[in-house]
Amino acid sequence: MTHLSRRDFLKLSASTFTGLAFSPFLPDLGTFDDTEKVRVATSSVSVYSAPNDQSRIVGQWFRDELVNIYEEVNAGAPAYNPIWYRVWGGYVHRGRLQKVKVLFNEPLKSFPEGTRQLAELTVPYTQAMRFTKTYGWQPNLRLYYGTVHWMDGIDEGPDGQPWYRILDELVKFPYHVPASHLRPIPFEEWAAIAPDVPLENKRIEVNLSTQVLTAYEYDKNVFQTTISSGIPSGRPSPKELSTKTPSGEFRILSKYPSKHMGNGNLFAGIEDYELPGVPWTSFFTETGVAFHGTYWHDNFGIPMSRGCVNMRIEEAKWLFRWARPFHKFDRIYTTGYGTLVMITP
Repeated sequence: MTHLSRRDFLKLSASTFTGLAFSPFLPDLGTFDDTEKVRVATSSVSVYSAPNDQSRIVGQWFRDELVNIYEEVNAGAPAYNPIWYRVWGGYVHRGRLQKVKVLFNEPLKSFPEGTRQLAELTVPYTQAMRFTKTYGWQPNLRLYYGTVHWMDGIDEGPDGQPWYRILDELVKFPYHVPASHLRPIPFEEWAAIAPDVPLENKRIEVNLSTQVLTAYEYDKNVFQTTISSGIPSGRPSPKELSTKTPSGEFRILSKYPSKHMGNGNLFAGIEDYELPGVPWTSFFTETGVAFHGTYWHDNFGIPMSRGCVNMRIEEAKWLFRWARPFHKFDRIYTTGYGTLVMITP
């Protein structure tokens, strides 16, 4: 490892933000831009001449590139997710894309000692940095739009601007993110929903065949959406957990508004399974199966996960707020005998 000088940092920033500051789709980050955009959330996606995958491939976009959307097209297929985006030169299916915005935030003036604050990332992606006395500032994880993180301080970053110090519950080592890239989330935005409804009168049902989740109060449907459960191929190898979402009756056991999923490798590559800041996570098995927000695909209605129940971020947030046990303001996680979860094949 080598020391990262201020000049090196500026060079790194330029390269990692090629999809932002130097993209023809986003020429000036200093001005407000309300154009609809998507981020490529997989290694690559193909651009087709028509909104179907039988048409001619006319181009390709690669991970973390930003693409302007000119129109949403309901092509009727695939039936579970028939939406295609008209982009420059053709059409791209939305399954492996993430809708993003570029929203900058005024940094907090101060941060009370010994406190923490939840925040969400409001730019397509940002490069987190870690400082050590031995090596100085070094890049580590890339964080993505919609992820949620605990902040516990403000420091001067490698560019001389305010950077929030991030408390990562898995890694245990702090790293930093530009303060303008994170929006503090007021507690009222994620406080409990319907807290007066007794435990026995709330339940969550998931139908793996239809990929539909339904929440009930007093047997009344109060929320329903499509999800992406685990890929039903089973166990990839004897040393790995099954990717199939288990069926049966469970209870919400613990909840994390921000959860780092993966091995905790600060220097993992962008293709590695390292997912910091997975938002609004509600675990219902002791082996780590959970409901959570998903920022790496928009392909709900078909199995996509390694066993968890993938949800749209705002919908996972609703479920997190609604299900018991209710989360306390500044807790990293909450445990308890929670809402009934019923999963049918």
